[in-house]
Amino acid sequence: MMMTNPPSPHPLRQQLGGRNLHLIGMMGSGKSTTGRPLAQQLGYGFVDADCVIEQLAGRTIPEIFADDGEESFRAMESQVLRAIGERHSLVVANGGGVITKPENWGVLHQGIVIWLNPDRDQLIRRLQNNPGTRPLLKAPNPTTALESLLKERQPLYAEADLHVPIIDEQPDEVAARILDMLPGILNRQVNQGEPQTTAD
Repeated sequence: MMMTNPPSPHPLRQQLGGRNLHLIGMMGSGKSTTGRPLAQQLGYGFVDADCVIEQLAGRTIPEIFADDGEESFRAMESQVLRAIGERHSLVVANGGGVITKPENWGVLHQGIVIWLNPDRDQLIRRLQNNPGTRPLLKAPNPTTALESLLKERQPLYAEADLHVPIIDEQPDEVAARILDMLPGILNRQVNQGEPQTTAD
């Protein structure tokens, strides 16, 4: 029986030193679908923060919003983020609104914060088929609601360490591009002491 050697770890894994990679961005930006191949490439674990919240609450996120309101959901989100921040070597797909609570940034910036940013038309295409699963899009005109959220949140997303514009790319392709972009961010942080840089 032929023995095969396990794949060697990605060279970036050592350079990251166990720091988590936090994916942020609007709903529909592909955080979960990109996070899985990214984690696999690095030999990291993967966590979908929204799924953790649903497991803890025993309810879906739309149900939490309907029963308890957004503020209660945001409190749970912050609690889950703090727990995730106590672990290491994770790729974390965060909810779209995690950046709206200033206290969450302390945990996010313990790792590398990566903003996945598809253009407006892509987001609309991805979300138009199931706006009912997105509590913040339950409005007479979901497209207008989405545009309002985008305008409100873009300055916050821009605080990320890495900005990844996406134009009709598959999750595997986005993950590969992140891996290509990370060394530049890590080198700048180490050599120039710039913990909050942005790369386009």
